[in-house]
Order: sequence, then structure tokens, then C-alpha cells
Amino acid sequence: MSEQFDYVIVGAGAAGCILANRLTANGKHSVLLLEAGGEPRHIWISIPAGFSRLMTNKTFNWGFETEPEENVHGRRIAVPRGKGLGGSTLINGMIYVRGIPEDYDQWVELGASGWSAAEVAPYFRKIEHWHGKRAGGAAEPGAFAVRGQNGPMHVCEVTERFPIAQAFLDAARQHGQPLNADYNAGRQEGFMHYQTLQHAGRRWSVVDGYLQAARRRPNLTVRTGAHVQQLELDGKLCTGLSYRLKDGSLARVQARREVILAAGTIQTPQLLELSGIGHPDVLQKAGVELRHGLPGVGNHYIDHYCTRMNWRVRNTLTLNELSRGPHLWRAVVQYGLTRRGILSLGTGLAGGFIKSRPELPLADVQLFFVHASYANAADRRLDREPGMTVGVSQLRPESKGDIHIRNADPMTPPRIRPNFMAEQVDQDSLIGGMKVVREIAAQPALSHYVAHELSPGQGVQDDAQWLEFARQNGQTIYHPIGTCRMGTDEQAVVDPVLKVRGLQGLRVVDASVMPAMVSGNTQAAVMMVAEKAADLILQAADQ
Repeated sequence: MSEQFDYVIVGAGAAGCILANRLTANGKHSVLLLEAGGEPRHIWISIPAGFSRLMTNKTFNWGFETEPEENVHGRRIAVPRGKGLGGSTLINGMIYVRGIPEDYDQWVELGASGWSAAEVAPYFRKIEHWHGKRAGGAAEPGAFAVRGQNGPMHVCEVTERFPIAQAFLDAARQHGQPLNADYNAGRQEGFMHYQTLQHAGRRWSVVDGYLQAARRRPNLTVRTGAHVQQLELDGKLCTGLSYRLKDGSLARVQARREVILAAGTIQTPQLLELSGIGHPDVLQKAGVELRHGLPGVGNHYIDHYCTRMNWRVRNTLTLNELSRGPHLWRAVVQYGLTRRGILSLGTGLAGGFIKSRPELPLADVQLFFVHASYANAADRRLDREPGMTVGVSQLRPESKGDIHIRNADPMTPPRIRPNFMAEQVDQDSLIGGMKVVREIAAQPALSHYVAHELSPGQGVQDDAQWLEFARQNGQTIYHPIGTCRMGTDEQAVVDPVLKVRGLQGLRVVDASVMPAMVSGNTQAAVMMVAEKAADLILQAADQ
């Protein structure tokens, strides 16, 4: 069958759900939202602690992996990507980080005019229903400091407070680190409890915030189990696409105005290449006919690489024990009655933004504290003995990799090569950050709790040993960006209004358009991109 809509959106993750809402709000335009996954129906989705189970659930996670690379001793590293209405907002750790004004001003320097901190600040406010202080406490002056009060996405601080988490914050202060009442209000450096996308103790995804309201509108059609196969081009005009249904049949749809790719950093470039849009050499090797040469497609892949330092602890119960046996049953009852307790926790209790070296002008490392320790971080399996973990991740990595199709089959996962820690600055930041964390853990405030360091262990002392630990044990923290980056140079894939360069009727709206990494978790930035993109698309429709 062949249908027609004004706009066809590919992918119902954070960006796709926001676009579906905003493009249908005025009632003027018909919109089709296509999602390869299904409805978000699972008991663990609304329970914040359920992320650890959903991260390895093939129904809600595409389960991508990197190629083995020498930088990480030939390991394959999991790259979870959400599958289903809501995308990765169904399975992520819910941490909400805007980044810093300097991030977006750098985007402009890289060719993304219109995306400065002052220009994107209103869109962050448009997203947020901030449950904290109106002025943000430690707010810096300027537009970026103001928090939104009436947006569709609930943002609140972690409500559960544990003595060991407070001891971690106290230890940071003893080390000379500042505390920060609101790291999303312009000044980021410092330690704090994390802000998360939750409401009344439940995960608050883009389905809750945006899609549920939009689905009541007659001009929105949502189709799940629809795996897009290929874009259709008439010369340099994208006219529509084909997609495969769950029963194996193929369908076509035409877009009267635009096709909008919101499939994410991995699958958006994959779909472009499957459609003959990309570097000629890549397409030739994959057996795909060249339709539009665009050499930057799939390049500029950047992700946050994270090491996890662990300690055996004492004099307290940790999630290692609280998530088992009678403790777990008590937690289930507590959550059922009050929406409180350990089941209301995501990936981080407290954290910090620190400088790996004191002479740096800005924090370059992000820390994630939780009173738990993994026996195996890749499969989310906790230790049985009490432990605590501090994740250490460089905020703005400079190492770049790529993602490209292997062949012309849409069902074959693409080849992902992140090239982690290739640049010396990335190595230096991780090494310096881990050293600072070890010093914080040695402060008097944590002496009541810390028994001994588990990993990397006190045998690791010099820089070569720290780097070896990072190579052997690091994982991604699931923030890939950049594979369809915006700009004006020959390697840019989209222009500053997110249109695919050299084509008509085709835009990209997801993390792949980001020209540089933002300082922190990326979901807030993706939502901002979608909100601004919706305005750009509607403005073009009115011209």
C-alpha cells in the first residue's frame, strides 16, 4: 500500500516523540510516526530501577556492539539503544544534564549558526517542569541560568538520600571541591545530587511528556513494528520511504513536505547509506548504488567512555545487599505503597563535575556515585558484598570514530568503530580524573565506610597503569553523537536548519547532528534539538 502524509518521522525516541507532538499541535499538518519497536508495555519501564533489567532486554534494546579495537584490547563494547515508543528514554538512567553555555557557543564556531547558548536556552526551558528552586540556587547570570517551570518533562533531584552518598559529597568538599546547588544553571563545576526525569517516583519518558497527548489528535498516525528499509529519491528530492511490517510485508509512504530522520546516531546514518546517500567508497563496498554523494555520513562518531572505580565498604547496607532476598521484598512493598526507596533510583545518586588538572578553565570530567558495585558492568550484575562505585567519564572527548553499513541488507547491524581514547587529551583527562577520585575516597568523611579499593586497586600508581586499567575495563555510557553532524563544510551532513545538504524534503533531527559533544548526559540536548527543529520546520511550512 502507499499512503501520503505531510511529514513522515522515522524513529519514536526522544526527538521523534517531541516532533510528533509539536508538528501536530496546530492541526494543520498530517504526520506519520514510524517506530521499528513496539508499545512501551513492561512493568519495569515506569519503575526507575528497572533500567538495569531493560538494558539487556532485546525487546527494548537494539543490542548494538562496537567492533573489536586495539585501543580497548580487542573488546566488543555494548552500545545500548532504546527500541520502542520512547526510544532510549525507556531504558536510560534518567539523568538530566543540559551541558554548559560554552558547548553551544562552540557549535556556532563549528558552523552551526543559530545554536548558541542564548539561542537554545529557551528550548531547554520549554522542555522543563523543574521541581527545584526557581532561580537555580548557584545560577550564573544570563538566559541559560533560568529553569523552565511549565514544560512537559518533569525534572527533580534524586529524592532518596543515603548517609554514604552524603559522606561522598562531604569528602569532595574536604578535598577542596565546590558544591553546586544547580549544575544546569550555567555554572557546572561542583558536586551535587543528580537531577532526573522522574515524577512521583516513576520514570518520566517522552511518551509520558509528549506522545500521549499527541496520540489523541486525529492528524497523528503512529505505526509500530515498522522497520524503515530505504528512502525514496526523485532526483535530489526525497519523496518518501519504504518500510517492513511485522508480518514481513512491505509498505510505502509519500511525504508531501518532508521526511524527518530521528532514528539516532547509529541508525540514521545507516538508513542514509542504505538509501545511497553517503561516501561513494563506503557505498560501493557495501553494494549500494550511489544516489547522492555526501562524504561525512557516518563519520565524526563521538561517545562518552567511562571507567568505574570500586571500593569494598563497611558499616552500611548497599544496593548489593538491598537488591536481594528479604531486603528486596521490603523494597517492593515500600515502592508499591510510597513510590520511594531503592526502586526509585536510576544510575546515579550523587556526582560531580571536576577538573582533572587544576589549571584547566572548565571541568572536563563527570563523576557518577552509587553505593553499589558491579561484578560485571557489561551485564549489570552486582557484587554480593557491600560496595560503592564512582564512574569517571571525560566530558568532551576529542577521539572520533565512525559507523557504516556492512552490506545492503537493512536488517544487518552497522559496523561501529568508536576509536575510544585515541587522542592524548582524552587519556590525560581520564587518568587525572581517576586520580582525583582516589584522593576524594581517602578523605576523612568516607573513612567510616571505605574498607579498601577493589579496582583498579592500590597496585595501580603510575600513568601507564591507570591508562591500562581504562583500556581493559572501560565501557561506553551510551551517549553517541555526531554521525550526521551539522555545519557548512564539505564533511557536514546537514546544514544549520538540519536539512540534508544537497537534497530537498529530508531533515535529520537527533543526536547525530551534534557537531561536538555536550558536557554531560545527552538526552536533554537531544530534546532541545527536537524542540528547536520543530520550530524550524513549522516556520518553513508557513513561508
